[in-house]
Amino acid sequence: MSRLLLGVCLALLASVAGADGVGNKWRLEVSGNAESAGRIVLQLAPAEGDPIRATVDVADGRSENGVARDVRDALQAQAGKRYKVEVDDGEDVLVKKDDGERDFVVTIVENSVRGVRIEIDAE
Repeated sequence: MSRLLLGVCLALLASVAGADGVGNKWRLEVSGNAESAGRIVLQLAPAEGDPIRATVDVADGRSENGVARDVRDALQAQAGKRYKVEVDDGEDVLVKKDDGERDFVVTIVENSVRGVRIEIDAE
């Protein structure tokens, strides 16, 4: 129950971070090493249309740079050609829409990995 509550709280915080609405580019700042195994569920929601969810399975002891690469891989696998996803500075993940796509918002639906925090900022 506490993990579910934590996930809801994190999703609300991410929503507040995107309070200005949708954007064309987002930065996910990963900080902290994984102190437990768990999962992170992220959602990319365009201004109109169906959202995309990506689940990241994180191993205990994974570094923040490793978690960022895992997030990038999971998002890219789900987003396909609609969004460009890359790692920046080792621990940040940049997500930007492809040409012709609608602006979008990124939120954290769930994070059950102790020690890992993700801050989401519009670029």
